[in-house]
Amino acid sequence: MIKDFDRWNEKKKTINTRADGPFFHEREIWWCSLGVNVGFEQDGSGDEYRRPVLVLKGLSRKTFVAAPLTASTKSHPMRPSIGKIGNEQARVLISQIRVVDTKRLVRKIGYLNKDMFEKIRKSVKDML
Repeated sequence: MIKDFDRWNEKKKTINTRADGPFFHEREIWWCSLGVNVGFEQDGSGDEYRRPVLVLKGLSRKTFVAAPLTASTKSHPMRPSIGKIGNEQARVLISQIRVVDTKRLVRKIGYLNKDMFEKIRKSVKDML
């Protein structure tokens, strides 16, 4: 697969010049500009290189720990299902957790219910 790093780098420069990102909370699901990444790291898609992410933990007003979501139906312990997000079944990519700057946040999609969120947090802790 050929990745367009140059186009993503131009977009990333624009994202970096944004004012501070929006305020967020744990359990929220956001569209996020994750970009084009190396190897098997999860990429965003489309012209804006976006992917939905689950906010796992705030680190500061400007950064948080995020887990990308996928619509893949492949069952795996590192991809727990969280039900429908929009019109698609979603899974959390626990293996792709990363720190993200709030400037990458685009639009809030919704919230994950507390019980499901606690199951995801337990899965993350068990991974470590």
